[in-house]
Amino acid sequence: MNDSFDLQPLLASWPYDPENDARLLRGQDGREILQVRTPLGIEQYEIDGRPDGARPHGMETALEYFQQRFARLKGSEKEDSFKLTSKQCSELFNEGTLYYFRYVRLFQLKDWVRTIRDTARNLQAFDFIRRHAEREEDQMFLEKWRPYILRVNASAAAMHALELRSYDTAVGHLQEAIATVERLPDLDEETFQFERERSLLALRELLSQVQKNRPMSELEQLEHQLRRAIERQEFERAAVLRDRIRLLRNPPQVC
Repeated sequence: MNDSFDLQPLLASWPYDPENDARLLRGQDGREILQVRTPLGIEQYEIDGRPDGARPHGMETALEYFQQRFARLKGSEKEDSFKLTSKQCSELFNEGTLYYFRYVRLFQLKDWVRTIRDTARNLQAFDFIRRHAEREEDQMFLEKWRPYILRVNASAAAMHALELRSYDTAVGHLQEAIATVERLPDLDEETFQFERERSLLALRELLSQVQKNRPMSELEQLEHQLRRAIERQEFERAAVLRDRIRLLRNPPQVC
């Protein structure tokens, strides 16, 4: 047996460490790739497009292929005849799993933009399958994980907004996700119940942290100073602060 395929030198150069098991780097052709160190090897993902680099049906993804097939029928009398067979749903389920593996690692690496991209893509697949699957069991197969993927998507969006110091945007993403998860139709399914409860708890905790750490606006700072001035009976200072607050709330109109 040819020993030129022995991976031990490569594995030895990156010892397994569960706290440091994912990295982004450039391939020999300059493209960015994601690598994950497992206890027994290294997994590699394409960072753009389908994670395994495959092109099913000659397209970037199987989802895109089936979406285009449906788009050709949309608006015609054959639109209602478009259905996804169990085999086709299975192909989409397996493809979605590849994106799940990638976005979990992207979230770990704090690559918020690509995490948002991949979770949004899988949510799109959830919706497409639920709308077009031939069998009811295929329509509902992914729904038990919808709370989880909504949580990851919103958490990544909030963290990206925080990096841009847009606290109100972060709060908006989290509040919208909480409302969406709360509105999900109830499923008599243990995984769904668990994921919905866990997701709501995590989203509310993150929302609380964002609100707690959000810097006060100039108006909020002045209002806080006004309350302190009144408590200390510093009435002249309070009057000045009231004037400044009034100007902020009702700025003079420029003709």
